[in-house]
Amino acid sequence: MAAHFDNTYELSSEQLEQLDEAEEKMLRNDLGAAERLLLSMLEADSECIPVLSNLGHLYGRHLSEFETAIEYYDRVLSLEPDNAWARDARRRYLRYVEP
Repeated sequence: MAAHFDNTYELSSEQLEQLDEAEEKMLRNDLGAAERLLLSMLEADSECIPVLSNLGHLYGRHLSEFETAIEYYDRVLSLEPDNAWARDARRRYLRYVEP
């Protein structure tokens, strides 16, 4: 599989394939399978920023579990404080949980 982007996080071919598979499952609305795959990837590498980001996206956009999405984005930001995408997504979901 040839990456069409810079592999900034130095993910293995297997990780890249699994991320593609998880994203495809989200597009097909097979959310449970996407969640299981991403969580299994997280067990193998608890600090994998693309997995954490995808979990934030899954919980926020697809499952409307905003608190959980925020928790994943918090984890991304603790590892990579300058991650603008995670910061913006986190801010978007905070609007749904703050009074």
